[in-house]
Amino acid sequence: MTDAGRTAIIRAARRAFARQPYDAVTLRGIAADAGVSASLIVKHFGGKESLFDRVADFSDAAELLLAAPNEELGRHAVKALVEWRRENQADLMLRVVFAIGIGDERKLLRERFRQQVVSAFADRLSGDHLDVRAELIVAQLLGLGAALAVDKTGPTASADLDLVADLYSPALQALIS
Repeated sequence: MTDAGRTAIIRAARRAFARQPYDAVTLRGIAADAGVSASLIVKHFGGKESLFDRVADFSDAAELLLAAPNEELGRHAVKALVEWRRENQADLMLRVVFAIGIGDERKLLRERFRQQVVSAFADRLSGDHLDVRAELIVAQLLGLGAALAVDKTGPTASADLDLVADLYSPALQALIS
């Protein structure tokens, strides 16, 4: 399977699990959205449960966002998020926003996000109010991701990456430091 096919399946699965209860999601529906066969999904990802586990995994996002020393972390996280968005036409973390609501799968998605992203930021911080600061850092990153998703051609979406980082990262860095 090509990287494009794998990416199409993951994106379709993210949309499906974000918009529908787990029980309503079908591999056939995901396959149709991705432009592949359901058997191809089973071959490469296993069943629906395995695919959901992949969609509910934020460890890659946390690793990418946290791949800098604390002194540079705010700027790095902003640039990583914007670059990812521009290269992949998708957001690293925004799918958690669609997990608001009831249902075990939505709760699991939120719990994994908290464990893999928010807690990872909290673990990097020192000083007081670690959990609150980590949540505020992640909230600001989610806000930036939402702004980019809402207006894909707006000024922020097309602005110079360093300009976006110059303007947005000081608030993040203040929470980090």
